[in-house]
Amino acid sequence: MLKYTVKVDGMMCGMCEAHVNDAVRRAFDVKKVKSSHGKGQTEIITETAIDEEKLRAVIGETGYTVGAVTCETAQRRGLLSW
Repeated sequence: MLKYTVKVDGMMCGMCEAHVNDAVRRAFDVKKVKSSHGKGQTEIITETAIDEEKLRAVIGETGYTVGAVTCETAQRRGLLSW
């Protein structure tokens, strides 16, 4: 599993988070996506690599500004969750 962390500027509320999450889910086959307007980031868990340019475009189309994108091996937190 891979964990992508994307800095996203401009999210102000839970609806903003939902817009980003929905856009990512529509564009990619992901296990989990979670955005935080407080942290200004989106975390994505996936089994396969994501094209960074496409990811930037998908989030950018929602009207938010994409900053740094990092990828690391995802570490399972518990038996049933990521």
